[in-house]
Amino acid sequence: MGEPTPIHSGQLDRRGLLFILSSPSGAGKTTLSRMLLAKDGDIKLSVSVTTRPPRPGEVDGVHYHFVTEEKFDAMVEEDDFYEWAHVFDHRYGTPKGLIRTALKEGQDFLFDIDWQGTQQLYQKDQQDVVSVFILPPSLDELRRRLLARAQDSDAVIDDRMDRARSEISHWAEYDYVVINDDVDECFDRVREVLDAERMRRTRQTGLIPFVRELMG
Repeated sequence: MGEPTPIHSGQLDRRGLLFILSSPSGAGKTTLSRMLLAKDGDIKLSVSVTTRPPRPGEVDGVHYHFVTEEKFDAMVEEDDFYEWAHVFDHRYGTPKGLIRTALKEGQDFLFDIDWQGTQQLYQKDQQDVVSVFILPPSLDELRRRLLARAQDSDAVIDDRMDRARSEISHWAEYDYVVINDDVDECFDRVREVLDAERMRRTRQTGLIPFVRELMG
């Protein structure tokens, strides 16, 4: 009986996944995304195209690909997006690029998108999507966090709160829902979801040849 193909550190070949973090503005998805990218070298951010202007410190091609409305229209016409959506009077989209090829090679991608983008991505690539919705512990706490940013006027915050109620109504469309009362505890739960999904049998593409060799 031949010996099975050696594996390294218990790792078999697997298909990558599209890991979505969504939340109302201020509920923590951006902070959690940054923590995940800093602590997990096996996932990288899917850089979106957007029509909104850059904020201070944002770099084109790193944080977003900043384009004109006309360029965005052309990309829509050419079916260059995995998904796209309107968010606060601007548009955001995920260019297809090399994502599908990279998934086959085991690369994971992180998506910081809203429920509309999640629906579109799920429709186009259901087998690869894992979606997590982050809830605030209360609406009062959400407003407090938005005020603490000191970035927006009261009118803008009121608009964000109205939108938050709408976004929260879509919680049941996600695979997982996590309450962000403490960011470190919330991050631990998000990591548990990601680790478990990476081990899902249907993503372990190396299992079949490994078991065949194992069984002789």
